[in-house]
Amino acid sequence: MKNFKNALFYFGVTGGFIALMFWIVSKGKSLEIGRNVIAKTSSDSLFGQFLNSLVHNLEHPLAILLLQIITIIIVARFFGWIFRKIGQPSVIGEIIAGIFLGPSVVGMYMPEYSAMLFPVESLGNLQFLSQIGLILFMFVIGMELDLKVLKNKANEAVVISHASIVFPFALGIGLSYFIYHKFAPEGIEFLSFSLFMGIAMSITAFPVLARIVQERGIHKTKLGTIVITCAAADDITAWCLLAAVIAIVKAGTFVSSLYIILLATVYVLMMLFVVKPFLKKIGDLYAKRDNLSKPVVAIFLLTLIISSYLTEIIGIHALFGAFMTGAIMPDIINIRKIFIEKVEDVALILLLPLFFVFTGLRTQIGLINDPYLWKITGLIILVAVVGKFVGSALAARFVGQNWRDSLTIGALMNTRGLMELVVLNIGYDLGVLSAEVFTMMVIMALFTTFMTGPAIDVINYFFKRREVIIPNEISNSSFKILISFGNNEKGKSLLRLANSFIKKQKENSNVTALHLSLSDEVHSYNLEEYEKETFEPILDESKILNQELTTIFKSTIDIETDIADIAVRGGYDLVLVGLGKSIFEGSFLGKVLGFTTRIINPDRLLDKFTGKEGLFENSPFDDRTRLVISKTKKPLGILIDKDLVKVDEIFLPIFGTEDTFLIEYAQKLVYNNDSKVTILDINNQVKNNFVIENAITALEKSYPEKTATIDESQMKAGFLLKQDLMIISLESWKNLVDSQSVWLSNIPSVLIIKP
Repeated sequence: MKNFKNALFYFGVTGGFIALMFWIVSKGKSLEIGRNVIAKTSSDSLFGQFLNSLVHNLEHPLAILLLQIITIIIVARFFGWIFRKIGQPSVIGEIIAGIFLGPSVVGMYMPEYSAMLFPVESLGNLQFLSQIGLILFMFVIGMELDLKVLKNKANEAVVISHASIVFPFALGIGLSYFIYHKFAPEGIEFLSFSLFMGIAMSITAFPVLARIVQERGIHKTKLGTIVITCAAADDITAWCLLAAVIAIVKAGTFVSSLYIILLATVYVLMMLFVVKPFLKKIGDLYAKRDNLSKPVVAIFLLTLIISSYLTEIIGIHALFGAFMTGAIMPDIINIRKIFIEKVEDVALILLLPLFFVFTGLRTQIGLINDPYLWKITGLIILVAVVGKFVGSALAARFVGQNWRDSLTIGALMNTRGLMELVVLNIGYDLGVLSAEVFTMMVIMALFTTFMTGPAIDVINYFFKRREVIIPNEISNSSFKILISFGNNEKGKSLLRLANSFIKKQKENSNVTALHLSLSDEVHSYNLEEYEKETFEPILDESKILNQELTTIFKSTIDIETDIADIAVRGGYDLVLVGLGKSIFEGSFLGKVLGFTTRIINPDRLLDKFTGKEGLFENSPFDDRTRLVISKTKKPLGILIDKDLVKVDEIFLPIFGTEDTFLIEYAQKLVYNNDSKVTILDINNQVKNNFVIENAITALEKSYPEKTATIDESQMKAGFLLKQDLMIISLESWKNLVDSQSVWLSNIPSVLIIKP
């Protein structure tokens, strides 16, 4: 009755008011008399009018901008993924995505589509949005700099850093002497052109360099510390030089630029001695809070915008103001972490790809259509590499580094990446760089960034030494277990399981906890703090278990390959990992219940081309676990964790001869943990196989009270619910899942072992 009354009221009120509005509109038509209102007429059909309206909406500037953003993000993420797969920083892929969408590829082969997607009148909107992205990005870069490191490690680093700027700067000015007449834009003075060529040769991409250092596992070494410090000093010096160069270019002469430099000096002093203490006081008030209130966030962001505005008005570019604001942010990890998390996703994922594409639209590789122009491009690359690589390496060798470390420092400092594009775009906007020189320099930026990884690999090959991230004490143990964990709870379960394997043999055993993080999720400024927070719960659990624990932390672009690599290099006897969850494959529960979500997975697509897909057709594992299985050559245990607390009751089903090796692991748990193991003989596999029967008989003889063998008829209701852990081989687990066994609804935690 109530629903009927509500419906009656709803239709009565809405119907009544609609009728009233219709009556008012019809009466209002009479008000148009004498006002020269022209009725809209059209010879088109209703559908034609709809199409015209649709075309008009598609051509609206906002619709074009949204379509551009959608296309750019998809293409940039795809190219970034491809380059991560070949071991290169994703930023290279994103830069190439920009060039791909520009006139060099899409514009050349699909000019109509390019003109529709990037009409000339829309580029202004794209440029402004990309500049906002750059301002936010430079804010993050400033926050990532650890100025305390500069104070503590400044001696050697400053020598190397400044040599890595002066040497390529001088070579860049020298190069400009030979190419100025032919390639400098009309009306540009030699001083402006040569200064921009010099600064463009001198830049180092601090973010890319920091991530490569993390991925190589050398961030804790003396070499890693020196390189990070050099890059930080290089960044600060280069941006100050860039500000001075912009001032000189805008003023026309060095003398007239002194006014701009004077104003810039006043600005810097104000930021250091007025704004920084003010922000520090605010930071201290909110240091221990997990979240910042909106007014506090507004203060910091307003400071960023005002700082960028001031530097733009002064004449040294808004990006310098953003960088400066980031550098003077309160030296409180919690505050910086919150702001980086708030800003970085929007800046890196949404807005920064717009900058790459805008750069790509300016990069016309078709302009380099002559062998002579390619020779000049090669000369620019040669000067850049000699200036930065050789200059840094010689300076490092001079201050006492060995040749291997000196060359590694040179290779890393030669990384240019996104920071180079920022400088080039500023030069292009100021009219200092022509379209040809701009394109040549973009190619140089890509080449020098791309060569960093291979150059380090070649250096390591010739010096016959790899980065050491495996602690020395591991090699002295007779039985070594590596646990690789993603989250703390899973890590604690893996540690409890590892401890059960060696509890009475600790003096001859070692347990190592490994945590790998994707390098684009970990920042250099809080690397130590992040590592401490990651391992703290695991170390607390190890104290409860009285289990000594070795820890390894590393940033990487390929977690699965690094797990396999560390397992082999450390000579581990057993690798324990947790079963992951993947949106591409569906959850474990989904597989058990007989359904799974299938979305196109680029990793699976890659496996199709490389011939690996057949190995894991209908795999009962998520993609990450599947890749760990395929790449790990050591004995591997995959834990399906159902809150594993103790390992007192063990269930071990024997499906066939290939399961014989499981007896050895069961024996370790019985001896070290006093576990009770129940062996299930499926289809009389034990009785009909001499090898399995002998192994189980020996176990029962050694531990008669801890071992029992049963067949399926003896399995009572609720038996599985009383077990703490089921141990099963990889092949048997696949068969069990494929058979949709009733066991799966009641199983305890499961340890799946691949020999």
